[in-house]
Amino acid sequence: METRIKISGIQLAASADVATNVKKAMELAHIAAGEGANIICLSELFNTPWFPSSIDPAAFALAEPEDGPTVTALREAAGRDGVAIVGDIFEKDGDEHYNTAFVIGPDGAITGKYRKIHVPQIPLWEEKTYFRPGDLGFGVFETPFARVGVQICWDVFFPEGFRILALKGAEVVFCPTASAFEHSRRKWERAISAAAHANGLFIMRVNRVGKESRQEFYGRSFCVGPDGELKGEPSGSSVGVVLAEIDRAEIARTRKEWSFLKDRRPGDYGELLEANG
Repeated sequence: METRIKISGIQLAASADVATNVKKAMELAHIAAGEGANIICLSELFNTPWFPSSIDPAAFALAEPEDGPTVTALREAAGRDGVAIVGDIFEKDGDEHYNTAFVIGPDGAITGKYRKIHVPQIPLWEEKTYFRPGDLGFGVFETPFARVGVQICWDVFFPEGFRILALKGAEVVFCPTASAFEHSRRKWERAISAAAHANGLFIMRVNRVGKESRQEFYGRSFCVGPDGELKGEPSGSSVGVVLAEIDRAEIARTRKEWSFLKDRRPGDYGELLEANG
């Protein structure tokens, strides 16, 4: 497997029309593939307006099953361009609903999916109204390009997920997010950079853009290397394609110098499971 690959994030401003959002996202993914991207990640709930800004039972109509039109479009696009795609949607599974990122392989098949585990309930992010906490654990998904993990938005601030993904062999973790109010962006950058360095892996954050009814999403997508340093500057706040070239061989080199994983003492961490603070 080639160690040097190119990864991409798609910054999209969502409209009220799901079909239009999906069509635009697939057009941008095609452009990213044309620029050499091997793995492409879309922002959180890219195909819908940000409905969790309020509590509205009618928003449940936006949920789709695994074989619905959005995941079908993701599969068709991945197969057409020979790329892997990470796409996050409002998933309906029977009577349950989740915030779910599907990982699609370059053959167009579903490689796996991750359901957001840490679900907030704060003003303008009323997510517990809509999503159950994920029940699939922290999966690592094999693609021909890299071993991939996913953490969705609020998950970023919980270090346990990144550590589990690193121990299970993830090389690149994609973080679809929906963060508004640009004054908070440094907090996201610090949290993600710290997670990348502590675990010696690449992390790509892909944020929504666009002004909606109650929020304005600021973009600023970026990639961080296993040493915690940015791979180039964060993007701007417009719709478009974000690209980063990475070398997976950098993971082993960094972990040799910063031996955090080797020096762990899991036998001393039992209090993590006992504390209820």
